[in-house]
Amino acid sequence: MTYHVTTHIPSDSLPKTASTFLWHFVKRHGKALGAITFLLMFWSANNALYPYFVKMFIDAIVGFKGHSSNLWDVLKVPFWTLVIAFTVMEVATRAMGVLWVHTLPIFRADIRMQVVQYVKGHSSSYFTNNFVGTIAARIHTIPDKAYALVDTILHGVFSIILSFIFSCIVLSLVSPVFTGLMIMWGSIHLGISFYFIPDFLKKSKNYADAVSKMQGDTVDCVTNMTVVRSFTRGQQEMDLLRRSQDVEISAAISVEWLHEKVNILSGLAGLTFIITMIFFLIKGYQEQWVTVGDFPLVALTIFHLLGLMWRLGIDIRSLFKSFGAIGAALPLIRTPHEIVDSEDALHLAVSNGKIEVKNLGFSYGKTTPLFKNLNLTINPGESVGLVGFSGSGKTTFVNLLLRFFDIQQGSIEIDGQNIAKVTQKSLRANIAIIPQDPSLFHRTLRENICYGREGASDEEVIAASKMAHCHAFIKELEKGYDSLVGERGLKLSGGQRQRITIARAILKNAPILILDEATSALDSITEKYIQQSLQGVMKGRTTIVVAHRLSTLSAVDRIIVFDQGRIVEQGSQDELLKNKKGPFSTLWHLQNEGFLPDKRI
Repeated sequence: MTYHVTTHIPSDSLPKTASTFLWHFVKRHGKALGAITFLLMFWSANNALYPYFVKMFIDAIVGFKGHSSNLWDVLKVPFWTLVIAFTVMEVATRAMGVLWVHTLPIFRADIRMQVVQYVKGHSSSYFTNNFVGTIAARIHTIPDKAYALVDTILHGVFSIILSFIFSCIVLSLVSPVFTGLMIMWGSIHLGISFYFIPDFLKKSKNYADAVSKMQGDTVDCVTNMTVVRSFTRGQQEMDLLRRSQDVEISAAISVEWLHEKVNILSGLAGLTFIITMIFFLIKGYQEQWVTVGDFPLVALTIFHLLGLMWRLGIDIRSLFKSFGAIGAALPLIRTPHEIVDSEDALHLAVSNGKIEVKNLGFSYGKTTPLFKNLNLTINPGESVGLVGFSGSGKTTFVNLLLRFFDIQQGSIEIDGQNIAKVTQKSLRANIAIIPQDPSLFHRTLRENICYGREGASDEEVIAASKMAHCHAFIKELEKGYDSLVGERGLKLSGGQRQRITIARAILKNAPILILDEATSALDSITEKYIQQSLQGVMKGRTTIVVAHRLSTLSAVDRIIVFDQGRIVEQGSQDELLKNKKGPFSTLWHLQNEGFLPDKRI
């Protein structure tokens, strides 16, 4: 069964504080939660009334003077009252349970989807600068803690407060003295909890931050386990995790010790309350304003409420602990998006694939500008190669074209349309990229290839796989295209992963193609076949090839040489090699087995 959860909420409309964030989603599911709240009243009322039914039975028996065979005459009223009350409560509770089962999981899923929807709008730099494990942990923390908060508020705080109110009303039927004592004790009990709330909020946030950091370090270690083993750094990683764990333990002890302080004070208040209530019960019986039936009524009520109020104190502290955890995780949505579509953003329509860079200016943060007044035109269907030393601007140029970063000056246009004024989705839908570092999902090979085009037929998937020279090894697998590739595709070799990403890009069939050293992970024979296939894929498409192995650029129409953000030379490979003292010739002769060195020599 599929449950449809609305995800089309403007990202900026998500509240940024824990209380407003929770209220936002409570309102979205207000009718169901309101019905649950109403039905909870029956449970609370019956909890307060049961001791009164016991009083009715006892007083009826104590006051009965007739023959035992007629005892039913005085017991039938309390009996049927109890049966009716229990039936009403049971029906209401079961109805509440049905609503709860169908509402709260959807409530939690709604929050999770909105959070993921917002997080995926962050820029590439956000994911580069934050632990993936921490981001994932926070994505799950927010809906889980919100679910726990609603559960605590309804089943804990609200239902207990209602039981307390109904119990006060019932006790007032005995004497206002007991009601007054009950209210006084309840105020002291809650006052103790509320007094420590500021400390709970602070310490709970510290604890949540410590847990998040520890989870991030753990995921980072596990993700890079091959590196850890290769460099025999297992002990160092354990030391790092131990330090993170020590911080988490210290924060946990701080929170739990605060719990114990509150419990000690609440216990002293409860003991005083019990002694006082017993004293007034005895005094009332002596003065004949308390009946025999009032003893179990008061005793059952106060001992029941002692348990409930104790739980209420714990629930309130748990509530604020959850608030603290949500507050610690909300930077996910509190951090504004760096790359956003304008309100009047248009859909990019690519007819030819002409790319024009006009007076481009860009820098990372406040550093010296990488690009300054850069101008470049890539004609429709033209294939160009980008070369240069590491840091010369090749990858940054590609990232700006994909709008992973926003430029600070000038513009980049595709078929005369400024990419800053079109939707990011339509821009990237028209560009296929084959990255140097292939990234696969822990899904089947078919699903990974179909990521290029949703709904592609098996015939289209196989055709793309054959062009990428991966069909042969896929059909040899036990489950073929239904084989799982492992996390990040680790069940495959580097060359196999690269061929899957090539098949994915081929299937996307976008008018603009970017190859970021797409064949670097392949052996020479496979690379030769792939290069031949890519020639067919590149035909009729505007293609940008980022190359470290200069020999792969022999077939491109034009080579553009970058140096410190500037274009210092461009032309075909043959033309550039004729200039023996030119930058490209220098790079060519500096190659080590066909690759560029990392920096100038």
